Amino acid sequence: MTETPHNSPDPQQTSKNSEDIENLILLLRRKEGTWVEWGQACATLQKAGYSSQEIFEETGFEPVQQNQVIVGSQVYTSIINAGVSENVRSHFERVGSDILYELRILTQQHRAIATEFILSHNLDADDAKDLAKAIKDFSRMKTIPEGFSDRPGDIVAYQCWKVARQHNDLQQRSRLIAKGLRLADSPTARKQLEQLLTDFTVVSDKPAPRLPVYRLEQEEELPRILPVVGKLPLNTEDLKAVPLVEEIEPFGMVKFSGGAGAWVAIPGWQVVMQAEDPVVVIENSDRLPTPIPGKTEEVLLVIDRAQREWLEDSYFIVDQAGKLEILWFEEAPANPLLGRVLLALRPKKIIDQQLIKDLWQIE
Repeated sequence: MTETPHNSPDPQQTSKNSEDIENLILLLRRKEGTWVEWGQACATLQKAGYSSQEIFEETGFEPVQQNQVIVGSQVYTSIINAGVSENVRSHFERVGSDILYELRILTQQHRAIATEFILSHNLDADDAKDLAKAIKDFSRMKTIPEGFSDRPGDIVAYQCWKVARQHNDLQQRSRLIAKGLRLADSPTARKQLEQLLTDFTVVSDKPAPRLPVYRLEQEEELPRILPVVGKLPLNTEDLKAVPLVEEIEPFGMVKFSGGAGAWVAIPGWQVVMQAEDPVVVIENSDRLPTPIPGKTEEVLLVIDRAQREWLEDSYFIVDQAGKLEILWFEEAPANPLLGRVLLALRPKKIIDQQLIKDLWQIE
């Protein structure tokens, strides 16, 4: 009797997986269960290889809706793990995917606190978005502002107080003060807001600095990284041992076969040469703290991990719930800084890449 190879799929398991996938598709198509189950089903289908468009065609769930329920269900799971009240659990199990989606930027602990506050004050998704941003900004502060506390109502009140002081439009100012007074937790926070009813001094908002943006301009500036075999005399095996270099556009990054990391060459400008411990991260130009105008494109951010002292006119990389984030701080932050952004490098605008390789065409 011939044995089944070890790497052959189990027919029973394959059939079971197919049945599970079909059940998930039917659940979404019929909109059975809770929205949390919808999010988990969409996530499972994506992990099984279904694209957002394919899920939409099979179930009617649009890609944007899929993203909302997937992220919302992940936030829901995290607040359950954090131990929220039964009232919060049962409410958000039924409704609120749009609200929980806005809390994705917070830590698990802050999400749990935020959901309790949102439910007790009957806040909508827009309010939840403002609350999440306020909590995140507040958590970066080195000290708690005078008159306020770290409770969610006072955090929102502080944000309203801060922004209201920057407005000379009385209608906007009054709206912010009213919101802050409605949500403030402490009498001292309310007192700070009430003072703005008679003090109309406008405190200008400190503008964020511009990112130091460079663009490669000359073809000669486009670097190419080549592997070095060594110094002769060498063995034939030394040549064969050099890994294949895969070049990744538009910056000419290289990735060695079998390796997880990549390398990129940066022109030897003074700011780069003076860096003690430079590393590079990639981001889209429209997702930077101060988006770069024009067409969206990838940019390289050169960061010096040795520069961890706060500077008012610089951007820094910090840890946010285990994720790296580029931020500017008006004041010295509470969170440790992981490195200073030295420059943002835009790719060279090349009309025809082949012209660089075939110089005889333009002689």
